[in-house]
Amino acid sequence: MSDSIGHECGLAMIRLRQPLSYYRQAFGDTAWGLRRLFILMEKQRNRGQDGAGIAAVKFDMPPGEPYLLRIRSDKDNALDRVFQAVLKDIHPPDDPSWLDRTELELKQHCEFLGEVYLGHLRYATHSDTSLANCHPRVRKHNQASRNVAIAGNFNMTNSRELFEQLLEYGLNPVGDSDTQVVLERLGFSLDKEHERLTHDMGPGSFRGLEGRDLAEALSQELNIVNLLRHAAQPWDGGYVFGGVIGNGDAFVCRDPAGIRPAFFYIDDDVVAAASERAALANVFDVQPHEIEPIQPGHVLVIKRDGRIEHQPFIEQSEIRQCSFERIYFSRGNDPDIYNERKNLGRQLAPRVLDAIDHDLERTVFSYIPNTGETAYLGLVEEIDHISRQRKADNIWQRVTEGNINRDEIAQMLNHSLRTEKVAHKDQKLRTFITHDAARKDLVLHIYDITRGCMTPDETLVVVDDSIVRGTTLRDSIVTILSRLNPKKIIIASSSPPIMYPDCYGIDMSQLGRFIAFEAAVALLHENGEEALLDEVEQKCEAQKDLPSSRIVNHVSAIYDRFTLDEISERISRLIRPRDLSWTGDLQVIYQTLDGLHASMPHHTGDWYFTGAYPTPGGFRVLNNSYLQWRKHADVRAY
Repeated sequence: MSDSIGHECGLAMIRLRQPLSYYRQAFGDTAWGLRRLFILMEKQRNRGQDGAGIAAVKFDMPPGEPYLLRIRSDKDNALDRVFQAVLKDIHPPDDPSWLDRTELELKQHCEFLGEVYLGHLRYATHSDTSLANCHPRVRKHNQASRNVAIAGNFNMTNSRELFEQLLEYGLNPVGDSDTQVVLERLGFSLDKEHERLTHDMGPGSFRGLEGRDLAEALSQELNIVNLLRHAAQPWDGGYVFGGVIGNGDAFVCRDPAGIRPAFFYIDDDVVAAASERAALANVFDVQPHEIEPIQPGHVLVIKRDGRIEHQPFIEQSEIRQCSFERIYFSRGNDPDIYNERKNLGRQLAPRVLDAIDHDLERTVFSYIPNTGETAYLGLVEEIDHISRQRKADNIWQRVTEGNINRDEIAQMLNHSLRTEKVAHKDQKLRTFITHDAARKDLVLHIYDITRGCMTPDETLVVVDDSIVRGTTLRDSIVTILSRLNPKKIIIASSSPPIMYPDCYGIDMSQLGRFIAFEAAVALLHENGEEALLDEVEQKCEAQKDLPSSRIVNHVSAIYDRFTLDEISERISRLIRPRDLSWTGDLQVIYQTLDGLHASMPHHTGDWYFTGAYPTPGGFRVLNNSYLQWRKHADVRAY
């Protein structure tokens, strides 16, 4: 993706299934679990660079000693800073002084040495990157089983409504951010579950327990599934939450549409969960098929006594797993994601061949670093396959006609596709300068080119995984690629155009920022049809106060006026810098929806392409986003 957008966070959980001494004997490292957490988070570093944090729970700590701890950082290299701090008390694995220490002594000596770990990598979407917004977030209580730390990869479309509901309950939440209202809602439901159990087991009940006996019984009987059933009913969004409770219980839950990804792995040593399957497979050196997904609308529960459950906690809706997760966000070393991205490139092949008029001898293929590389491999493989098939058919036809010789066959088979790495990305250069002129100058130097790798009579085809805002193409990439002086530049996007806001984890809520929307509006003005913008505004205004379940997508009328090729052609003009001295042709080719669905049939979440949202809240966000665009208000739509 040439455009930089904030997106989804990363989650990691480790729950040890053996005493700490076991890991010292089996792996030579008492802190084996803590180090597994670090590696699991490190392999998901792509999911969050704005902050990191972990929470740890220690079993069987004496009264008065800490049992739930947390550390976070919002500094540069936050993950490294966090683990430098938590590992400072951990002796080297071969330190003989550790051999004689009891489990309790080890945990007393090392602050974060425990049995349950919850880790989080944060990508800020709309709220700032301050420490207060980093996860895990903690709800404190003087009863162990009412303490909870949560971390999530999520956005709620109805956080304001959830806040108002908490006020109706008589609570006084501080802040109405997504995370805060979810934490308050979980805390409220945790209290309700305790009240229910106390009624069943406390004084006056059939058990008649009191004091410490009652507290321990409540902890053992605490039903996480019931807790989440109560807490999650009003949630509207895409989410994965991990939680650790002070009594040692832990859980990871996933939204009923399966929008956000979550996976888990279990063996005799550990229960582990993460946002990406490949991270788990690599950390524990197992095959991907040994990693299981947390099913949509399900929660994975690990009780303090070792019981493991994977149960539904909310009614499952239509499964709409996020396709953008596969196109861009997740690391491409998951075998399924790798093949899906290659398939996206393959689906582009016929359209690219038409665009170059099948002239492979004067075409150079490349990609925009770095995530477009896998789709580029698929495109090149498919074009090579099609080319070889055409050559074979041509040779066979001439053989049957008897008008070809050996030299002509050799010449036809001699040509291969021209592939070059024309662009290189400077990973260390950051566009943090906000002054427009300074930022534009800096953006021009994010990418370097390989000069002299093509001639002026050749066409350059470059693959990008997606084009969202088009700003980096316009401000940097097109200018840099034009320095190669090709006859024509074709930018092929492995995903369809982003036409609608996302509100389930990705920072794409402002409709006016999308290059596809900009193109559609420009076409309306060019065709004298701008009155349609007023009609859509009136319809959106008329339904803004309706319940979310009754709001429909009126913005689609704008896109329905044009074909994909018409929008693509207008985008080609929009991304061409006005001061560009190069005079060659510039063309943008987008993936089709059919090509997307054929490439990843099990990930049907495509609302940012189609406007078909998986929850009612998405339609409200779209409605708000359009009305705000009409008012020139460039603010969050939810």
